[in-house]
Amino acid sequence: MTEAKDHETIKFYANEAEAYTTRGQPASVHHLRTFMARLPRGGRVLELGCGAGQDSEAMLGGGFDVVPTDGTPEIAAAAAKRLGRPVRVLLFEDIDGTESYDGIWADACLLHVPRAQLPSIVGQVHAALKPGGVFYASFKAGEAEGRDRFGRYYNYPSAEWLEQAYGVDHWSALEIGQETGGGYDGLPTDWLHVTATKAG
Repeated sequence: MTEAKDHETIKFYANEAEAYTTRGQPASVHHLRTFMARLPRGGRVLELGCGAGQDSEAMLGGGFDVVPTDGTPEIAAAAAKRLGRPVRVLLFEDIDGTESYDGIWADACLLHVPRAQLPSIVGQVHAALKPGGVFYASFKAGEAEGRDRFGRYYNYPSAEWLEQAYGVDHWSALEIGQETGGGYDGLPTDWLHVTATKAG
């Protein structure tokens, strides 16, 4: 399989791991509440790109069986220290398991997957979800892939592009919302929030 990682982007996170994980970023409370409300009580959740671990921490606090992961070893180590449990170093193309998770949470991480590889990664997520499982991911909206001022790669999709990448026929429901927010660069950002439900 072609790699779904961008080496320049991973290098940025490795070099900036301490600053990135100690900036006091709060959990994505609104979207997390909606996501958790759709899961069975105590359900098993895979978090991709957990960063500092704040979202995994919130889900653990909600009684879920969380498997936190990140693609950058330095960031995974920082999250493990915060959570008091191991955090697996996992690249997106290495997502494994068949019908293993009730939910997969990918806040602001799959936006770094090269456009050509995203449909394959979404397919692996679909396979890893149990029937009726819920998949949440967020992306910086745009019309063409590119890099930010830190050199990080972004796929910058539109809602229409994401519908094609996800393959609407593979899900019983696919919801895409948009809102304005911010990011590590401190700039106003249009975000796309995608929630997909696997057929039960």
